[in-house]
Amino acid sequence: MWLYNRTANKTLSGCAARRRSSERMGVGPQAHQDMQTQISKTLAVVMAFALATTACGYALAGRGSFLPAHVQVIGIPTFTNLTPYYELDQLLTEKVRAELIGRGRYKVVPDSTGVDAVLSGQITGVNITPVSFTQEQQASRYVATVTANIELRDTMDNSVIWQNRSLTFREEFDAASGTSALDPTAFFGQSSNALQRLSTEFAQTLVSSILEAF
Repeated sequence: MWLYNRTANKTLSGCAARRRSSERMGVGPQAHQDMQTQISKTLAVVMAFALATTACGYALAGRGSFLPAHVQVIGIPTFTNLTPYYELDQLLTEKVRAELIGRGRYKVVPDSTGVDAVLSGQITGVNITPVSFTQEQQASRYVATVTANIELRDTMDNSVIWQNRSLTFREEFDAASGTSALDPTAFFGQSSNALQRLSTEFAQTLVSSILEAF
């Protein structure tokens, strides 16, 4: 009989073993059942949240797209430049096109006809502001601010897919040697790398905002 009991104890099921372990730690059968119920409820909440976020169109950064499934060809005409800073519109437009092409999902053309959606933009402002200074009160770091009115419109029904009338983008730069002008034309003329970096970062931010519905 002693041998039988010993063997039986070794073949306890996983659930029975956990129940015995709970009882040894001072957790009774009812408490054990409550714990199982709470775990089940937690899992149910997690699954419901996952389904809800998927249904709402949310996606992980860089892994999804908020755009309608029929949108495959996107037209991006050159942005309208409402600032006095020459060629800024062309550079920003080219960077946005390149960034969208780089996502690998869409065909991008410079036209507004014969496409599934049109991305149009107006550059409404550019500003350069010093944010830090040396002991000699010379600007050592600047922040460049670009404001724009951007709209993505579905050509199938002429509805707006995404829009931001006052998109604001800011980027900080260390002052290049000899840079002191607050006029953007002079500033970017003295630091061409700053303009390229600003345009690239602007395009990445804009495209991510559109595709991920932020």
